[in-house]
Amino acid sequence: MKRFGISLVLFVLTIQLFAQSYTRQDYIEKYCDLAVKEMKRVGIPASITLAQGMLESGNGNSVLAKKSNNHFGIKCHNDWAGNRVYHDDDSKGECFRQYQTVYESYIDHSDFLATKQRYASLFFLKTTDYKGWAHGLKKAGYATDPRYAKRLIEIIEANNLDRFDSGNIKIARETKSKEGTYKTTGRSVDNFSVEPFASHKLGVNNGIKYITIQEQDSFTDICSEFGLKDWEIYSYNDLDKNAKINEYRYLYVQPKRNKAHRKHSVHRVKTGESLHYISQKYGVKLSRLYKYNHLDKSEKIEEGQLIQLRKSRKG
Repeated sequence: MKRFGISLVLFVLTIQLFAQSYTRQDYIEKYCDLAVKEMKRVGIPASITLAQGMLESGNGNSVLAKKSNNHFGIKCHNDWAGNRVYHDDDSKGECFRQYQTVYESYIDHSDFLATKQRYASLFFLKTTDYKGWAHGLKKAGYATDPRYAKRLIEIIEANNLDRFDSGNIKIARETKSKEGTYKTTGRSVDNFSVEPFASHKLGVNNGIKYITIQEQDSFTDICSEFGLKDWEIYSYNDLDKNAKINEYRYLYVQPKRNKAHRKHSVHRVKTGESLHYISQKYGVKLSRLYKYNHLDKSEKIEEGQLIQLRKSRKG
């Protein structure tokens, strides 16, 4: 009898979960903080992230969103080592990524775009250029729908989502959308809050966001400003924890790429340059430079030496 009671409760909770339907305004209210946080961390316009989430998940009402917390329709691909769920899409029984929380879905969406070479050109666009991002996503093959870019733009403009692209969540919440006044509960999502952009101006190199180091900077302050964990800022810049911040001119706030921009295939070493310096200069992971140039980590590069910045066609 006790087991039956537990089963009945679980059944009722499941029915309630799938009976609840979210509107666009509900979705914006619930996840705008996540979109802005990811914009500050990686550089994807918050308006684009919200619009994609709303479109791909049906405002959070799709089975994939409710059962697997997958709000962006991201499929498994060969490099996915996490949980999986199978769902009919373009083909029957396709593999999709499954997440523990919606926040994980947002993070993975950002990292998915930031680390795939086919989306690299998008990161040269301003975070206020939502139209450029929408068309760029379609051109890069994010979705097969021929109207994908137009649909994203329509969602953004109908709900005035570009107000979040300033990074000032407080002002954005007080702005009216075309569908009415936007109000929120003021509660944070997943125990974090989002503040307006701080003093660092973001630059872009090889499609990667970076900041110029200021005299008063510390690794801790930069991590706090951009919502990064300590290990991330060190990892993104190929640094160990004993690194001194004043020895560097700039730092990346998102992962470097596997190869340089196609207009930079090689670099001739100048006096005093290290492989780490070249890695930072071109926004290429240090491990890749070692691999492309068949170098051991103990080897030092010499003046005049040619360093391959992209994988050689000869292998």
